Amino acid sequence: MEGYRSGRFTPRDVVEDVIAALEITDAMCNVVVTPTYEQARAAADRATEAWRAGQPQGRLAGVPVTIKDLVFVAGVPALGGAPSNRGFVPDANAAVVAALEADGAIVTCKTTTCESGYKLTADSPVSGITRNPWNKARTSGGSSGGAAAAVAAGCGPLAIGTDGVGSIRVPSSFCGVVGLKPTFGLVPRSPGFSPPSWASLAHTGPIARTVADAALLLEVIASHDIRDAASLPVASRSFTVTLDRLDGLRIGTSVDFGYAAVDPQVRDAFEAASKMLATLGAEIVPDCARLAPDMLERILKPIAYTEQAAAVANRDSIALSASDEDYRDVIAKGRSYSGIDYVEASYRRAGLRASFLELFGKVDALVTPTVAVTAFCAGALGVDQIADCTVDRHLGWSPFSWPINLTGLPAVTIPCGFDDSGLPIGLQIVAPWLDEGLILRIAAAFERARPWVQFRPPLS
Repeated sequence: MEGYRSGRFTPRDVVEDVIAALEITDAMCNVVVTPTYEQARAAADRATEAWRAGQPQGRLAGVPVTIKDLVFVAGVPALGGAPSNRGFVPDANAAVVAALEADGAIVTCKTTTCESGYKLTADSPVSGITRNPWNKARTSGGSSGGAAAAVAAGCGPLAIGTDGVGSIRVPSSFCGVVGLKPTFGLVPRSPGFSPPSWASLAHTGPIARTVADAALLLEVIASHDIRDAASLPVASRSFTVTLDRLDGLRIGTSVDFGYAAVDPQVRDAFEAASKMLATLGAEIVPDCARLAPDMLERILKPIAYTEQAAAVANRDSIALSASDEDYRDVIAKGRSYSGIDYVEASYRRAGLRASFLELFGKVDALVTPTVAVTAFCAGALGVDQIADCTVDRHLGWSPFSWPINLTGLPAVTIPCGFDDSGLPIGLQIVAPWLDEGLILRIAAAFERARPWVQFRPPLS
């Protein structure tokens, strides 16, 4: 904002630069579904005049932001990666978009996602394959892949993503940026996703280049909205990032939750990051979280797949005929679960939540790898082999993200290194419910010790 205040450049200058970057990045990586460039230019002109008059409106006055295509922007198509959504244009902003615009932010485009956010890449029948700016042969991750890739490539400092099983943290890890999944209900999702999949799992949150920017964005969008039944009745909160050391904090670590296959280079980066946290003053409690290896089949899938199927319950096989085959498989599986299956999984979910409640009686925070692998081939659903172990191709390579959705806990991913191919690796920080301030404190201390903002993808 200092540049605006000093007059070195204007919101219109910045928006023009961001639009140019979006056009270049979209041509190479496919990150934009629907541009809103003319609206952005008009908003930038208004912000420019406000800054010149010394009357900027809001904490994000003139700052560009992208919006994932599952989140509604009034008057802009909300395809949500689904062919059956063609022609749908919401007439109201999502609560987060309304908050952003009220605080002066400028929406530049809707970014790519997979169909209804069902998988952890941003590829869809609507927009095609979204690629990673660090290596265009690799995936950006997802489902907020367009958002993370755009931030990594310099297409503005801020983005809004959603996270049902890791969809903010996985692409942020793959693309080397900050991604924050707030406590479930802290950020309202109303008036709804497109369609409202992951009903009990999905969070809306920030993707940014720096921890401070993610904190500011969260501060703007965290609020109570009565239209969202899950929205927490909490007042707006401050998430100012402090840069003190971590003395006095007990940070638990788990490199594999006691069962997960993890790429050796991810393990090495995680161990180095854990040692760095110790040098910052934290007491490290190793191997403190062990989860049941059958959670994916016994808890997550009966809940997540049933909620995906329920979101499109009014769409028959003809309406879904243009959908991804993998998506149709998820819907079919979701329809095959019974109500008893769903409720039994919910009971087990409550047990998982209780185990984390017990954990946070012993440690202040938990760190894990964000993803068990680095970015795999673009266009693939996932990988089924890690370190000679067979894993579920859809979700088995992301064992650290979806358990945190099942609990509703806040979690942030921050860059903590690169593999031998130059692909980013992420560190996940998890804290007790509504303790976003703690994960931001830890993330900011790590960022100061191991700064990453100077690293940029070699997009060419």
